[in-house]
Amino acid sequence: MKTAFITGVTGQDGAYLAQFLLGKGYRVVGLLRRSASSDQLGERLRWLGILNEIETMDGDILDIASLMRILQSVRPDEIYNLAAQSFVATSWQQPILTASATGLGPVYLLEAVRILGLPARFYQASSSEMFGKVQAPLQSETTPFHPRSPYAVAKLHGHWATVNYRESFGLHASSGILFNHESPLRGIEFVTRKITDGVARISLGLSQALALGNLEAARDWGHARDYVKAMWLMLQQDQPDDYVVATGRSATIREFCRLAFAVAGLNYEDHVVLNPAFLRPAEVDYLRGDATKARVRLGWAPETSLEALVEEMVAADLARLRG
Repeated sequence: MKTAFITGVTGQDGAYLAQFLLGKGYRVVGLLRRSASSDQLGERLRWLGILNEIETMDGDILDIASLMRILQSVRPDEIYNLAAQSFVATSWQQPILTASATGLGPVYLLEAVRILGLPARFYQASSSEMFGKVQAPLQSETTPFHPRSPYAVAKLHGHWATVNYRESFGLHASSGILFNHESPLRGIEFVTRKITDGVARISLGLSQALALGNLEAARDWGHARDYVKAMWLMLQQDQPDDYVVATGRSATIREFCRLAFAVAGLNYEDHVVLNPAFLRPAEVDYLRGDATKARVRLGWAPETSLEALVEEMVAADLARLRG
């Protein structure tokens, strides 16, 4: 039985990854940062029905002593670093926290692996936000980065740290440059869940309007359930490397709204209102990923269409509110 250690196990990606690895017969151990009640922290794992199937250990991505203690005890075969301050809007309000957790966190974990001399394979969650002000209409592993938020800058630091530890110390360390990936487990603060939750509330008569910012920002949206499989596939390769994970299809927030409201038989134009408070100080206007390398080398491809993703998210939010 292989053992996987996941930081950020209580987040969207961590929960889906834990479910996927359990299905592969892994022992799954998650890092648990004691900053909230266990009930809140386990919400996503409970929703997937796996809360009691994984082990958790107290620690913090910024506390190398706790990381070394856990890694020495667990001796994982694979390490997935998904821990971060991951909400872009918050990164402008808390840039130092974001730089620490999102940018330096990976270094603490990589350094712990190096010091202990563990043979574990390492995955770093990089982000398409690193491309920022895009230098090419289709972004691949060779596209230059131009980050446009403190979050993206921090992610870029973690990304290059992973490359550096791979090249300097021979660690089997790979980065997944994941484009936007959503699900019913997405945090309510993210625009996609904000939209699908808003649709459900309006459909049930609990609200009348949904306030949003820039409707013309375009993203390459996939399902988190598909993307965690790509993470696992990276660590099954003989040689570590970096991979873009994306659908290759870009859609605006306006289009996402149209699809989501249509699921409930509504017209988004009757309910969406613009609020300048939700505009970013520096916007990322367009992202569309080229996942050719992942398709060819990993045999990975997205399985969920944007329409199916939106329908699943709206249905889940309707069920939550009815419950």
